[in-house]
Amino acid sequence: MSSTELPSVLANTVTPRVGSVRVAEGERLRSVGLPGVTLTVRSRPPAREGLPPALYVHGLGGSSQNWSALMPLLDGVVDSEALDLPGFGDSPPPDDGDYSLTGHARAVIRYLDASGRGPVHLFGNSLGGAVATRVAAVRPDLVRTLTLVSPALPEIRAQRSAWPTALLALPGMAPLFTRFTRGWTAEQRVRGVTALCYGDPTVVTPEGFRNAVEEMERRLALPYFWDAMARSTRGLVNAYTLGGQHGLWRQAERVLAPTLLVYGGRDQLVGFRMARRAARAFRDSRLLTLPDAGHVAMMEYPDTVATAFRELLVDSGELDGSSVTDAPAAKDGVGNAGAGS
Repeated sequence: MSSTELPSVLANTVTPRVGSVRVAEGERLRSVGLPGVTLTVRSRPPAREGLPPALYVHGLGGSSQNWSALMPLLDGVVDSEALDLPGFGDSPPPDDGDYSLTGHARAVIRYLDASGRGPVHLFGNSLGGAVATRVAAVRPDLVRTLTLVSPALPEIRAQRSAWPTALLALPGMAPLFTRFTRGWTAEQRVRGVTALCYGDPTVVTPEGFRNAVEEMERRLALPYFWDAMARSTRGLVNAYTLGGQHGLWRQAERVLAPTLLVYGGRDQLVGFRMARRAARAFRDSRLLTLPDAGHVAMMEYPDTVATAFRELLVDSGELDGSSVTDAPAAKDGVGNAGAGS
């Protein structure tokens, strides 16, 4: 291993729980052991028996909490579960230290195969959007619809505001950044992430901000926090360089499931200009553009995203049109928005 390479941190050498994880009203957390990986799954009791399952996948630096505003709005439509990817949220690192895009997709597939919940309505944001795209392409039997919020698909000209995140992929950059930001408080970090990920940071309530700071403090105490961030960033950047059938845009073309694409006009991490290309790439797609939204539209505009998802179900014949009504107002479910794509 090169002296500039980050050392591996294996799941059996760390203790992931250094503090309590926030659980919103009506949510439950459980740990699921799978071959080579342990995942924390956040769920809500279904409103009634027989609802189709849904699975939500967060972005880089985020967690299952990122879906806590959207999930209750779909209580009567789907049976919701959101997972923490390996090394994020409350999930420990994978045993083999594999944070590649394929590694994250493999973890999602292993969970779906083990739980027997597939095919699911699969949601993904940012990095999770790229993961969900790969899952839908290679295992179409597991996905009945696909909803992507600012998916991290390859861009030739990335926005300048996304460069600092991408730099984490460079060997040795994570330890350097850690030393450089050692004096930053959790509150300062959350304010920076909020300014980067939200179209309008003022929508975050004081309670939501306090919750995000507490979660940031908890994550910074984890011994593998920066390792997971750096390796996952590197894995995403490496995925951008793949061509042929393994390229993300080629895989987007292979997706068979009806797809809802959500893009924010103020997204500083995924270019708004990519919305039209994505709509052309996914063969059965619908496009929702939100001019005032940033990178996490499901946290900023959960009601709008919920309504668009219901309409997707109607269009795909999975829901009666009379069921598309105004969803109840979202409760504060703001968690750590993550560090972007």
